[in-house]
Amino acid sequence: MKPSWNAASRKIGSVTDNPEEGRPGCPLRSKAVPLSPRGFELIRLQRPLDESYQSADQQQLATRIGNSLEVLGSSVVILGHHYQRDEVIRWAHATGDSFGLSRFAAENSLARFVVFCGVHFMAESADILTGDDQKVILPDLNAGCSMADMADLQDVQACWEDLDQITDIRGVIPITYMNSSAALKAFVGRNGGLVCTSSNARAALSWAFGQVKTISERPKVLFFPDQHLGRNTGVQLGYNPKDMHVWDPKLDTGGLEERQIKDASILLWKGHCSVHQRFSVPQIQDYRSRHPEGKVVVHPECSLEVVEHADEVGSTDFIIRYVASQPAGTKLAIGTEIHLVNRLANNNPHLTIESLDPLVCPCSTMFRIDPMHLCWVLENLQQERVVNQITVDPETKQWARVALERMLATTN
Repeated sequence: MKPSWNAASRKIGSVTDNPEEGRPGCPLRSKAVPLSPRGFELIRLQRPLDESYQSADQQQLATRIGNSLEVLGSSVVILGHHYQRDEVIRWAHATGDSFGLSRFAAENSLARFVVFCGVHFMAESADILTGDDQKVILPDLNAGCSMADMADLQDVQACWEDLDQITDIRGVIPITYMNSSAALKAFVGRNGGLVCTSSNARAALSWAFGQVKTISERPKVLFFPDQHLGRNTGVQLGYNPKDMHVWDPKLDTGGLEERQIKDASILLWKGHCSVHQRFSVPQIQDYRSRHPEGKVVVHPECSLEVVEHADEVGSTDFIIRYVASQPAGTKLAIGTEIHLVNRLANNNPHLTIESLDPLVCPCSTMFRIDPMHLCWVLENLQQERVVNQITVDPETKQWARVALERMLATTN
């Protein structure tokens, strides 16, 4: 069954099992998360909070958060990503995807403090787009993104140098998914490329091929860090999967032969989302055996096989809008993060909604943001102490903005 494609992102999910408990199939991350903004490894590490936070129950934390927000007023804005837990989302002034939330913060310039309840690359994007007098805060520094960490600047630069030796680099456009570090956004800005989201990846790839088709006989795109979004978008544009090859940064020349690199239309970085890679064709088949009349909707970070078997494919915003458009009694299996799936089910009791994955594995790194850490940052702000501020250096910020502006110019 050929899925219809759509796009964009904005809204949320609900509480599920704690990934720290080691749910089957749930990825566990080290407490130390690698980051390579300048080609060498740094460590992000959140220190344990003191006993006054760890011993507080949920109601006590809620009372303290509410008191802090009353004092701070319009000086602070809290941003909640779609995949965030409900106990945190209840405090958000805005909910949405990473780019939409960053733009919201930039538009609310009166807010001196931006508390981003998401993951590290999202807070970086907010710092890139907000004003110099706004401070972006990430409640828990261990809230990284496994996909974003699969491509660092050092490896991407090494790949670029290899490509320059093998093919005409002028005919290669780099595209980075929004789920990447500020350093990689700056890299594509410097090298004629752009950023994309799951909603505008098609427009971004079309633009890229249009830029280089007059320069090279075999124009190509280097797409990172999510191979599945790149592959699914390429197929959507009519490219054969055989025209795409996966670049493995752990292997010499990505594990590819020279002829494969020269012939490829799209080089896909070996990266993936640990949540969306869990969805499978057997899960779809099982759901349809139980609900023949049911519909399957998945995110384009899923594998090509899953996308080809789904009824509908699109970004988070598309999924939210699609669910809202369904008549009462519709049965849906949704292939995306469980917090969003649960929230959609709770907000649409006239529909029967379930996760395509019966193990309902959440985004384990997003799950690190909790009321305890939110309370901690807000109470520190009350005392004029800024903790866990995320900053992007001016040069990186400049080139990352170039890449984001190209995206906006291409998709608006």
